[in-house]
Formats: sequence, C-alpha cells, structure tokens
Amino acid sequence: MAADLNEYINEKFDVESKDIRTYSPLTFAYIGDAVFDLVVRSVLVNKGNTAVNNLHKKASAIVKAPTQAALAAAIMDDLTDEEKDIFRRGRNSKPHTKAKNASTMEYLEATGFEAVIGFLYLSGDMDRALNLVKKGCEKLGVLVN
Repeated sequence: MAADLNEYINEKFDVESKDIRTYSPLTFAYIGDAVFDLVVRSVLVNKGNTAVNNLHKKASAIVKAPTQAALAAAIMDDLTDEEKDIFRRGRNSKPHTKAKNASTMEYLEATGFEAVIGFLYLSGDMDRALNLVKKGCEKLGVLVN
C-alpha cells in the first residue's frame, strides 16, 4: 500500500489536517493538477535517463487539458458514485482561468478529472488515484509503453 504523502507532508510541516468535505472542487483540481503532473513526470523519469527537453515534450502532451479530458472519458465508467459527483462538481465549477490550447468543454472536463485526482490524494487514497490514471493511460495508449 502506498504511503499517504499528504499526511506525511502535513506531519513534516506541522500542519493540522482539515475536513476535505469543506473544500471546493477547484481546490481539489488545484492539487490534483500538481499530483497528476508529478505522477506523469515520475513515470517518464523512471523509464530511464532522457534529455530534459524530451521529457518536457512527453509530459506536456499528457498533462494538457485535451488529454486529461480524454482520460476522464476513458475512466468514467470506472468511477464510484462519489468520484462521479466530485468530477461533476469540478467540471461544473467556474474556473477563473482558461486553457490556451483547449476548448472550453475540454478544459472543464480536465478540471473535473483533476478534481477527482485531488480528492483522492487529499483523502489518502493514492492507490486509487494511481489505478485510475494507469487505467486511463492504458485505454488511451499513453505513458504505458
């Protein structure tokens, strides 16, 4: 079982955990974006030493909104009811930013995906988050070759 990184960070920085049920879906998406980026970069780096420029290109192609929207669609049937609710809340939120190279719908779907990943991370369920990311990547044929 994976260690709870969020809990570990809170412990090291003497931060008291909060009730995440009070968090907005955009807060989940905010941390979920970083967690997903870390997962993608970790997988790419751990596949072997590669020029940083190549790593950046590969990571950017995966963490962009259109790919995240496609990942969300790929795993939708695998989400629990609670995760689907978090996704809907994230997708239906009113973000104050806009993606540069994505449609509004792709950006909102990506926000929903990030919200699910962020929720799972803050809940201490990285195993579930990683399983969903892996399943989505396998279905799309990214990150897993």
